[in-house]
Amino acid sequence: MKGPLFYSKILLFGEYGIIKDSKGLSIPYNFYNGALKMTTTPTEKTLASNASLKAYASYLGTISSDLVVFDLEALHADIDAGMYFDSSIPQGYGVGSSGALVAALYDKYAQHKITVLENLTREKLFTLKTIFSEMESFFHGKSSGLDPLNSYLSLPILINSKDNIEATGIPSQKSDGKGAVFLIDSGIVGETAPMVHIFMENMKQEGFRNMIKNQFVKHTDACVDDFLKGDIKSLFKNTKQLSKVVLNHFKPMIPSQFHDLWKKGLESNDYYLKLCGSGGGGYILGFAEDFEKAKQALQGHKLEVVYNF
Repeated sequence: MKGPLFYSKILLFGEYGIIKDSKGLSIPYNFYNGALKMTTTPTEKTLASNASLKAYASYLGTISSDLVVFDLEALHADIDAGMYFDSSIPQGYGVGSSGALVAALYDKYAQHKITVLENLTREKLFTLKTIFSEMESFFHGKSSGLDPLNSYLSLPILINSKDNIEATGIPSQKSDGKGAVFLIDSGIVGETAPMVHIFMENMKQEGFRNMIKNQFVKHTDACVDDFLKGDIKSLFKNTKQLSKVVLNHFKPMIPSQFHDLWKKGLESNDYYLKLCGSGGGGYILGFAEDFEKAKQALQGHKLEVVYNF
């Protein structure tokens, strides 16, 4: 048995902001993927994955049947027969490793599931997001459900607000474009739960809440609009502002060895950095109007291009 592939995702804009109703834009990233598979010759890796699936299957049995019903008998039987999740998606990197697993299990074991082939009304998308949020909270303590949604549909998702999401189209890439969105490998595994905890603690302070509303959400929303319209000039202006706000107010989420690099980008305008997911490690997102220039400035770092302008 080999299930269909589910891809990683990148939240281009909206990290933390979507908790507080900013806009967000999430796109599939086909460089990494995962699929459910069976093995008769277990290795250390497949055994570890199988054990995790066993623990997760028990959790899925506790989700309210009003929300979603799984064929738990089939799931447990497959796990006992050696099923594992074969994934190239790095864990703790902010590109949706648990999201792909959630999508794969929903696809295979949910009864009366909503499929990609249906007319995906906002209501159906919201139902899926709610189910996925519940399913993924096993991994992070709290989940928006967006990562699995992106992975399941393999479509760009526009978040207008917490309760209003839609599948969207994004401007097509220019293969000869000079500009790029890229990933930098921080070389550190990040953990979502502690980062979200820091954010929630900060949100108890009025000054931080005001900054989120008046600066962070404002620039995030503008970046999403600019990106969808293909207004590159305005996009870079707003990404710079967003990068500045993150450096000033989200320092704990930025690995310390990247603080200077972050600042250098803002001063030189060669590139702008922002968080990819919750931060604390994993990937960092970069935006550059001239990728060759950014490459020079970021020599010694591993960069992966996600999107060309």
